[in-house]
Order: sequence, then C-alpha cells, then structure tokens
Amino acid sequence: MDELEHKYKVEIKKSTKPQKLSKSTKEDLKSCDMINEKGKIKITGISNKILKVMKQEFVTCPVLKRDVHFIQCFICPNFQSRIMGKVLCKGESLSVTKN
Repeated sequence: MDELEHKYKVEIKKSTKPQKLSKSTKEDLKSCDMINEKGKIKITGISNKILKVMKQEFVTCPVLKRDVHFIQCFICPNFQSRIMGKVLCKGESLSVTKN
C-alpha cells in the first residue's frame, strides 16, 4: 500500500477540557451539514464517543503557525489522514485564513 502524499506529520495533543470552536469553523461545519439543528456536531461515520475525544484534542498547524482545534484540522482541505496520534498534512497554503 502506498503512503499518502503529505508534507507534515503533526502530533495530536490533548487538552484537559474541550476546546472551543471558532465562529468561522462552526460556519464551515454548518455549510457541510456537520452541525445539526440543535448546534451539536454530527459527522457521518464518527461516533459520539470519538467526537467527545476529538473535542479535547488540538494540533499545532504548520500552515497557520498556531494551535487549532482538531475538528478544524479534520475539515481542512490539507488534512490527509489521522494515523497513530499524528495527522498527515499536505502543507499547502490556505486561500482563506480561518480563526
């Protein structure tokens, strides 16, 4: 099996409490139908238990040069895969900077 093309392997870090999503990330999730009518994140194929874990994780984004919520990383066009506590990132510049 060939490895996915990526520029960075970014370590996933855990926080003691859930991270807050930025307004722009919430808007992106709404536009992709990943937030239900009650405002809860519902990503197809990901259980509530896994989502709860993901809400407590963050990565230091090599493109934005700052810590971002894992869910923001997950919906980023540069996201390739999550493998054994690391994220494979394409590392391409983003046309719109997300907060």
